[in-house]
Amino acid sequence: MRLALVAILMAGCATKLPELPKQPDAPTRAENIKKVGAEIDTSDAKVAAAVTVVSENAGKPEVVKAESAVALSFLPKPPEAELALARQRAAKSDQKDYEAAEQFGRKLLSQIDSNWAKVEADQREALRVSKLKDDRIAALTAEVERVKKDAATNIWTMTGAGLVVVGGLACAFASIRVGIPIILCGAFAGALPFLLDSPYFSVIAGLFLATLAGLGIWWFYDRVRDSINESDGKKS
Repeated sequence: MRLALVAILMAGCATKLPELPKQPDAPTRAENIKKVGAEIDTSDAKVAAAVTVVSENAGKPEVVKAESAVALSFLPKPPEAELALARQRAAKSDQKDYEAAEQFGRKLLSQIDSNWAKVEADQREALRVSKLKDDRIAALTAEVERVKKDAATNIWTMTGAGLVVVGGLACAFASIRVGIPIILCGAFAGALPFLLDSPYFSVIAGLFLATLAGLGIWWFYDRVRDSINESDGKKS
């Protein structure tokens, strides 16, 4: 949703970006996959060990019973259909049936391993695409901010240019005292965006305020001097 909104805002403001790959329907955190995989591996290993001991101690009924119970404790309860099939196979005791069951088991285990490898691969791809999306969002957000900043800069530049023109006209048709301050304001307006981004902004601001104060003092002095001159002229 965030990516779509930013993309809409950027429509027409930048060149078309390459299309992102489809993100697999998988978690992006590898820890979750690894934890589940480790738990399954532990359970499988314990079952395999218990069954191996049963096979090695076929002549010891107590060991067979105990190790079988251990193996069953790691397994879910079998469906009735599978349990009936196993009992039928045991009653028939046909070697071909056992070989077929073993072959099916090996194929199923291979398929499970293959599917698990795909899950891990999908997780890695999901993480990669997720990072690409985050990078795209960051890039588009930065582009939006850049466009907004450029627009603000252009506004200040045009404002400054307009004030300089007005100040020039004021100097030509009114008075330099009126025009010069307007021109200075225009120059300040045009330079303001660059001043704000400057690392020396505080120094520049201080100098500007000092200059402004000096101009104010000069203006006040000039006004007072003109008033005194006018008074002296009237007396004479």
